[in-house]
Amino acid sequence: MIIDFHTHVFPSFFRERQYSVADEPGFTSIYNSPKARVAGVKTLLDSMDKEGIHKSVIFGFPWDKDEHFKRHNDYVIEAVNRYPERLIGFACFSPLAPGGAGEAERCLRAGLSGVGELAFYSGGLSSRVFNALGEIMDICREFDVPALLHVNEPVGREYPGKIHNDLSEIYAFIKAYPLNRIILAHWGGGIFLYAVMKNEVKDVLRNVWFDTAASPFVYSPCVYRTAEELVGPEKILFGSDFPLIKPQRYFEEMSSSGVSEQSLMKIKGLNAVELLGLELQ
Repeated sequence: MIIDFHTHVFPSFFRERQYSVADEPGFTSIYNSPKARVAGVKTLLDSMDKEGIHKSVIFGFPWDKDEHFKRHNDYVIEAVNRYPERLIGFACFSPLAPGGAGEAERCLRAGLSGVGELAFYSGGLSSRVFNALGEIMDICREFDVPALLHVNEPVGREYPGKIHNDLSEIYAFIKAYPLNRIILAHWGGGIFLYAVMKNEVKDVLRNVWFDTAASPFVYSPCVYRTAEELVGPEKILFGSDFPLIKPQRYFEEMSSSGVSEQSLMKIKGLNAVELLGLELQ
């Protein structure tokens, strides 16, 4: 089974830009360009059929305004209810939104399977964001669901949506919630590389998974082999960041990386099955 763990879908209201983004700077920073791609559920399902993807984890955008994230999450809930065999939904909102924790609980009670992709585009994982996430992480533990966080590499070229996060902040966050299952998007900004250290790090990362979203844009294919060696293939989740990059590009890089076929099966879907408690088809 192949599962894409990182896809974004937008209802037509947002795709057609029928709203003002002046008070949504995070969205503007990424999607203000007319070249920025947004897609709906139908487009995703068509892509899944073409690319051989059996299931996808879908989520929206971490909006600041509650009327935006509620509308978007309702779209995800409706899509999951309509296509339960193909789609798995996560609740998404800004970690700093006053109603974020309540929205997480509402969506999980409505049948969604996790929280994310949570992002902090206005300045990284500051103490304010750190504190705001506390109640959300409590709710994730209560419902026994994972939380997916946007993390990017702190060095290298700039691009829309890249945040200036400090990996020490991410590490402190992980360490503060050892009982939560945490997924760090985009290879966790490379934090998994520190698992090569002798003391503490590998143990702190024991309940952390890393998705591959945007990997072809940022990392060489050898990142798969490196992560396999340092944290184990069971901690890697294939995510395409749909509609950013087609899945086949990821699969080609995985195949050229030297990772074993058994590890590839885990990365492409078996790890997601185990993490989400799905039935293997």
